[in-house]
Amino acid sequence: MYTHVLIATDGSKLAHKAIRAGLSLAKRLDAKATAVFVSEPWAAARTCHGAAAVPFDAFEQAAGGLARDVLSEVDDAAKDLGVSCATVHIKDLTAAEGIMHAAKVRGCDLIVVASHGRRGVDRLLLGSHANRVLTQSVVPVLVCK
Repeated sequence: MYTHVLIATDGSKLAHKAIRAGLSLAKRLDAKATAVFVSEPWAAARTCHGAAAVPFDAFEQAAGGLARDVLSEVDDAAKDLGVSCATVHIKDLTAAEGIMHAAKVRGCDLIVVASHGRRGVDRLLLGSHANRVLTQSVVPVLVCK
């Protein structure tokens, strides 16, 4: 059915549900897995006053360190399950764009993401990367809550 599962993570508690689901599904289907962590562009780390909240180099270093830590946890979980899982850090894209880009470049045929399931005004104000992936992806998407 599916041969290459892309698992999106931001390191949150909720994303761990997507990691478990994606890795378990990959194992059951004997599919490849790839975990992706996306770092938003530096411009997204600006304050409301327009001044940089964090110097660029410090931002890049922090984002890289967080990506390594999060993807290392996925790698450990994959090893525990006996699943081969590549990891990739996408920089300078929104989460939704980065997830869909990784799926396309890596030839994934299923994307697994987590969603808080916000509705109404909360969703309008906070946005939803999962919703963007779900509505814009040409690849099937499994949403974990």
